[in-house]
Amino acid sequence: MRLRYLGERRVVSHIRRAFGDRRRGVLVGIGDDAALVRTPGRLLLSTDLLVEDVDFRRDAHPPRLLGRKALNVNLSDIAAMGGRPLHAVAGLALPADIEESWLKAFLAGFRAAAREAGVALVGGDLSQAERIVVAVTVTGEARFPVLRSGARPGDAVFVSGTLGDAAGGLRLVEEGGHRGVVKAVRPLIEAFLDPAPRLGLGALVARRKLASAMIDLSDGLSVDLSHICEESGVGAEIEAERVPVSAALAHMARDPLSMAINGGEDFELLFTVRPRHVAAVERLAARHRLSRIGRITAGRRRVLIGPGKRRSDLRAKGFEHFTG
Repeated sequence: MRLRYLGERRVVSHIRRAFGDRRRGVLVGIGDDAALVRTPGRLLLSTDLLVEDVDFRRDAHPPRLLGRKALNVNLSDIAAMGGRPLHAVAGLALPADIEESWLKAFLAGFRAAAREAGVALVGGDLSQAERIVVAVTVTGEARFPVLRSGARPGDAVFVSGTLGDAAGGLRLVEEGGHRGVVKAVRPLIEAFLDPAPRLGLGALVARRKLASAMIDLSDGLSVDLSHICEESGVGAEIEAERVPVSAALAHMARDPLSMAINGGEDFELLFTVRPRHVAAVERLAARHRLSRIGRITAGRRRVLIGPGKRRSDLRAKGFEHFTG
């Protein structure tokens, strides 16, 4: 049944049933004008939008995975601050021709991601629109928050996971190659459709005070590194051969390094480390798939060191809205 035949009250009832379980710290959840929660000492707040035909395609993104991604991209911001997520509120703008089954699958995915992270959905809003828009805001707590502004010359630069996989998955989706895709590149599709926030890693390096600055890789290494450099007033040198690229991306892409540097939506963590803490971070490398890819420098220049030690400017070429 399409939403136009359900009506707003029945749509809201679906949401209340899906997220009606009681959670510690939530005094009043869905059903009142505002949620009432007990707040920790240092509160993190983050919000993200997913807009149909800008951030996803309805025909290519299964609703259950879209529900997961709608929450997980926010949780990645909490991870980048070294925090623990607490609550979420969600705004949904949906076309009237959306099927009830689509909504149920979306909510199931959102609920699964929330349970994995220990997050309570405590409210939101609902509206009708020409295309799907999902706006999620999350709260979290951070005893030792890690900012973008703490990098200093001499710090090492680390990233988690492999980079560029989501960009490779997006290209396959755009080219229609995600249907019946060969096993070798299936991880790229999964990286784009169903990213996982690095909450455990972010909390760990914050708790042990190993990261001097940190950011999640939502817009691409070249863009997100520039954010740390700008906020910290520093430069950076990145060694191309150290940038981690998966076998799947190497199999699919003609220029995997470019995707790894400029592709967005990896939602891995990029963080800087004081020299005295490098050995401790390297001991975590195998368990958390960490790679040391460069160092922070004085000045403002960002440099990519390629084959033969050839140096070139590392320009921010990842995703940015309103750039044409």
